[in-house]
Amino acid sequence: MTLVLGVAVGVGFGALNWVTSPLLVAIALSATSLGLIVPVLKDAGQADSPVGQTTIAASSVADFSAIVLLTLFFSTSGAGVGEKVVLLVIFAGLVGAGAVLLLRAGRSMRLGKVLVHIQDTTAEIRVRFAVLLLVALVALAGHLGLETILGAFLAGAIVGLVDRDSKTHPHFRTKLEAIGYGFLIPVFFISSGVRLDLSGLLDSPSAFLRVPLFLLALLVVRGVPALLSIRRLGARQSVASGLLQATSLPFIVTASQIGMVAGLMTPVTAAALVCAGLLSVLIYPVIALGILRTTSNTTPDTPDTAVDASRAEIRWGER
Repeated sequence: MTLVLGVAVGVGFGALNWVTSPLLVAIALSATSLGLIVPVLKDAGQADSPVGQTTIAASSVADFSAIVLLTLFFSTSGAGVGEKVVLLVIFAGLVGAGAVLLLRAGRSMRLGKVLVHIQDTTAEIRVRFAVLLLVALVALAGHLGLETILGAFLAGAIVGLVDRDSKTHPHFRTKLEAIGYGFLIPVFFISSGVRLDLSGLLDSPSAFLRVPLFLLALLVVRGVPALLSIRRLGARQSVASGLLQATSLPFIVTASQIGMVAGLMTPVTAAALVCAGLLSVLIYPVIALGILRTTSNTTPDTPDTAVDASRAEIRWGER
């Protein structure tokens, strides 16, 4: 449903001569910033709830699917789709083999003791292994002519697969988050912001109008399909899930840059799309967080409360 709505929105923007590829717009709007919505769910205490798990699962599928589709159809390598499929299979095989080796190594008692002994020293061995894996997969993806964002995503997936039991290293994830949110993500956004054609966007009122339209398109493409879970989650939580799934920025930046390089998107349109993604990060999670907190504060009476109320009514009747 997301891709169908995205293509429909892309056709509409194509009719306005904003883009030349509706499929690129559909893919750009179909991703969700998983790394941005998970902290929101944690702050609301909903990360392990049905709405939290549903949102995280849907966002994970959306992120991975969008990255694969972008690699297949709009990679800057210039290879054909068939060749890209072969390269993807080779890359997936190499990543899978590496993941199996890491899983077997992680079960080694001797290696485990060594890691525990030096993990919180200046060696920071777990963090270094994670960074090494990131660099290796990004380099491998680039060498094969695939998008480097695919290597980065799979590096995180492998770390999550190998690092299931965090009892012996509770600070590992916190350290990775510090590197990511404190250094890598700011550098990514600064370098991306330098390339934005904000002057062209601000000089033209008609161009600036694209920002709210792209923001609304994000809500339609990613938010509307989330309403399918109303029966299971309820209306308010489904709306909150839709708002969170409509939050996207890093992938939009990548897709817009590829669109400019390929000549499928003007710099002004790319700037408007990125600005819409930035607004989605600022607006949608705040509204979703308010809905989730309101929902958690309006829970029905617990069984103990209901029993106490019944006893009070009985006593009143006896009087």
